[in-house]
Amino acid sequence: MTQPRSDASDATPGPEDRLSQLEAQVATLAEAVRVLARGLEDIPSQDVSPEEAARGARLAHELLLSQGL
Repeated sequence: MTQPRSDASDATPGPEDRLSQLEAQVATLAEAVRVLARGLEDIPSQDVSPEEAARGARLAHELLLSQGL
């Protein structure tokens, strides 16, 4: 007697699914880097507070955590 096949969610993801997941992860990483860079920017004509850098780092970290990275 054969067992019924599991849901598609239990199946190994195919190449297209893995590619979509990688694209989403790269997009999240790129956004995290942008946020971090923005927080660390040192524009000579403007004073950047340490709080701005900390905020950028926190936002980047939250982005990565929200995507499980």
